[in-house]
This record gives sequence, C-alpha cells and structure tokens, in this order.
Amino acid sequence: MTNSEPAPAEGKRDRLIRSAAELLYRRGVDSPTLADIAHDADVPTGNVYYYFKTRDELVEAVIDARADEVRQLLASLDRRSSPRARLKGLARAWAANEDDIATSGCPIGTLCSELNKRDRGLDQRAATLLSTVADWVEDQIRQLGRSDARELAITLLATVQGAAVLASSLSDPKIMTSQIRRLERWIDTLSAGDT
Repeated sequence: MTNSEPAPAEGKRDRLIRSAAELLYRRGVDSPTLADIAHDADVPTGNVYYYFKTRDELVEAVIDARADEVRQLLASLDRRSSPRARLKGLARAWAANEDDIATSGCPIGTLCSELNKRDRGLDQRAATLLSTVADWVEDQIRQLGRSDARELAITLLATVQGAAVLASSLSDPKIMTSQIRRLERWIDTLSAGDT
C-alpha cells in the first residue's frame, strides 16, 4: 500500500489516512512522523495540519477507517447462509492476511495494544474495534443455540490474537494457518446441546 498510486477520486485527506494506517501498522503507532506519512501519501507536509490539527486526530481517523473496514467485513459475512459459515468466513479473512500478520501482527490487535500503552483516550476508542468483532461473534454463536456465547466469542478472538502475536514474533505465517484450521474444526463442533 505504501507509495502506491492513489485512486483517482481519492483526496488528500483520504490518502493521508490510508498512508497513516499502513505506516502505523508496519512501523508502530509512534514511529512514523507526520512528514513520513505526508511523503507516503504524496501530500505536502504542511497540508497535514489543514486536515488534522494534531497527530492524535490523524490516529483517530485511522481508528475510524479501521472501524469502517470491520463493519464492511462483517456486513459482507452477514450475507452468508448460516452462523457457522459466517464464523468460518471471519476466520478465513484472518488467514488470508497471514503473511502480513507474520510480518506486522494483526492490524487491529496491534493498534489496540499499542494505544493501550498510551494515556490519551485513543485506547478506548480503538478497543471498540475488538469489541465490535466480539459482539458479532457472540451473536453468531448465540444463533447456534449456545448460552455461553460470550465466553466462546472471547475464546475465538483470544485464539486469533494469540496466534497473530506468535506468528509475528516468530515470523511464521504457518502459525496463523494452523490455528485458523483448528478454529474452523472447533466451529464445526459448536452445537446447541453443549454449554
């Protein structure tokens, strides 16, 4: 995504957000400078302040962009025929990004983790990314008739986030692959009779 040609209708603000999201993901929340982001977005550095008064405003816009991505993904999965198919689709979405995850971690998980180390209020805003996914997973599992849907939703997310940390730490995308396959088998075992 870095240094790529912007979409024809993409304005400077959108390019700044896209570049910031990519650089924050690849380098960490505090590493890229506003000049780095502006350069990557092909926007004059001085223009950054026209769109974002502070660095935190830009990070907030990145969180909002990630939230839009999450909502779009979940909406696309909602068109699948069953809760099981929707859950497996979510798992496969993570698997499809296994190489990026092995390099930089989960885009949402790492953003939440890094912002949690700062005391600027952005941590709570970023945490809604994971809670949105957790709520959606819980709803899917509840539709399978499980009364322990919240616990199981947390188990699913903990498995994925843990696998992402290991895959990134060990630079091994196969960890994501094996854990997603295990999750898919686990999803198949979920039934209403188990609690």
